Amino acid sequence: MNELVHSPRSTRSPRVAANAVKVAKTSPRETTRTNDPARTMAEILKVATTEFANKGLAGARIDEIAAATRTSKRMIYYYFVSKEGLYIAVLEDAYRRMRSIESELHLQDLTPEAALRRLVEFTFDHHANNQDYIRLVMTENMERGAYLAQSKSIQELNVPAIQAIRHLYDRGVAQGVFRIGLDPVDIHASISALTFFNVSNQHTFGLIFKNKPQSPKMIAARRKSIVEMVVRFVQI
Repeated sequence: MNELVHSPRSTRSPRVAANAVKVAKTSPRETTRTNDPARTMAEILKVATTEFANKGLAGARIDEIAAATRTSKRMIYYYFVSKEGLYIAVLEDAYRRMRSIESELHLQDLTPEAALRRLVEFTFDHHANNQDYIRLVMTENMERGAYLAQSKSIQELNVPAIQAIRHLYDRGVAQGVFRIGLDPVDIHASISALTFFNVSNQHTFGLIFKNKPQSPKMIAARRKSIVEMVVRFVQI
């Protein structure tokens, strides 16, 4: 799965960019790009996200990422150590961005039912508008979670998602609008499954059943249906 020209495999986190100038001496191009290490790393992650999402871990090429970011393979390896290290960083960044937006929904300011509706709507919209995220998750599932398991931050990144569901669910139970005995992780899994399928299986489902699952009309109908299914599942 590794490229022929490849640094030693490592699961370490991306290196601190403060010493980037040491590597930047190799060429004027690299010197220019490392004047803003944070921006360089962000651009590498953005391009790498598309590369890994479209081609998977095995098919992605560091050469392509380097060319698209106007940097070098050496610089990418400096920041991320290895191809696998970059892939793990891409996964972490994808989850981090989703959870960051999710934290701005202000669910605590809504009634329990309204909060649940907003959460499901957000998840549906996020997946529909960020299909690279879905492909990355599918790729990592094909890897049986082997690389995500090496992440030191993935567990912490996803704790707020379950906490948000737990809080709104507990409020709903206390107010007598949600039934007791449900597991917040199970609710999260149901939301994820319903909203994920709409993107992950769009091509095969549309082909088999001769419809257009990604037409605006079908997307709106599916979105509404999923929200109602989740809400009715937790209601008394």
